[in-house]
Amino acid sequence: MTAARLTRTGGAPPVRIVHLGLGNFFRAHQAWYTAAAPDAAEWGIAAFTGRSARLAAALTGQDGLYTLVVRAADGDHCQVVGSVAAAHPGMDLDAWYDYLARPEVRIVTLTVTEAAYLRGADSGLDADLAALRSDRRAAVTTVPARLVAGLAARRAAGAGPLTVVPCDNLPDNGAVVARVVTEFAERVDPGLGGWIRDTVSFVTTMVDRITPATTDDDVRAVAELTGRADAAPVVTEPYAEWVLRGDFPGGRPAWHAAGARFVADVTPYEQRKLWLLNGGHSLLAYAGSALGLESVAQAVTDPRCRPWLEQWWDEAAGHLTLPAGEIADYRAALVDRWSNPRIQHRLAQIAADGSVKLPVRILPVLRAERAAGRMPAGAVRAVAAWIAHLRGSGAPVR
Repeated sequence: MTAARLTRTGGAPPVRIVHLGLGNFFRAHQAWYTAAAPDAAEWGIAAFTGRSARLAAALTGQDGLYTLVVRAADGDHCQVVGSVAAAHPGMDLDAWYDYLARPEVRIVTLTVTEAAYLRGADSGLDADLAALRSDRRAAVTTVPARLVAGLAARRAAGAGPLTVVPCDNLPDNGAVVARVVTEFAERVDPGLGGWIRDTVSFVTTMVDRITPATTDDDVRAVAELTGRADAAPVVTEPYAEWVLRGDFPGGRPAWHAAGARFVADVTPYEQRKLWLLNGGHSLLAYAGSALGLESVAQAVTDPRCRPWLEQWWDEAAGHLTLPAGEIADYRAALVDRWSNPRIQHRLAQIAADGSVKLPVRILPVLRAERAAGRMPAGAVRAVAAWIAHLRGSGAPVR
């Protein structure tokens, strides 16, 4: 029997959030928190891919709906998430400008990876700058330029204040994005830069939910479990965390009722996650790969990798400011989460972009240890394993 296609039985929620970076993590995290909020019916999301049209087309074909598979050790738990009201390819800039010019749109969220905010000579920003100076609706390609062009459209429409919520693994990501966007806007038009400072709020966040890439086996499993054909399911773990700091002048969904935390200072949670989870992931990705391992679950239970991980965690924990008991509980939770053999989080997926990731995941602890006169073997091992990975051979430093 052919599985039924996912389809809405009622209307989609009105678009009040625009998201850039339509992918698995966004759909397991921000979109899920929005769907789980008690006022979800008031907060629909128009989501844009980075550039590809494939996922946008798949979601459009099923009314923006998708199956979230929470993969626990005792089995799969499926739910249909309906917060994505519209899905667009990233280069549908007419739709992007249109949404940001609407007064009812109050929030822009981002999951574009750390590398998207780079401003180097080869980043493409100079070409986008020249294009926007001559045409505010130019076909720009970089994330900062897309944000600036969208904000220019909002300013021209008099659509009012907006909140930008980056959800990438960057320290103080709200301030980073504010600086990149405002500086770029001032180069386009000094008046636009001033308007952004006065009108746009940038929120800092810490996000956490392991979300591996979807496989063909996952697609088949969803059809068997639910009886519905889903071209774009997402597999994730039971654990989820979202910590936010900042103002929402235009309002926001009741994310707090879905478990999100709003705090005065994200930094302690951010460092805990960046160093223990992300730094641990990077260490296992490079050291584990050098030993022929393929997944986080294999690496965290490997008798060689596990002591290396604990050594790194000991070094990093010494520079965290949260209570020792909370840090110990977090480490224990990470071991439990990573040991789940049903979450196939590939080391190769984590290993990408190490030159961007290691400076925020490993080097702060390494520098702090050296400043204290110590040689941190765990941090050094992570860097050495990364170098071995780049060279394509060799085992990590013992």
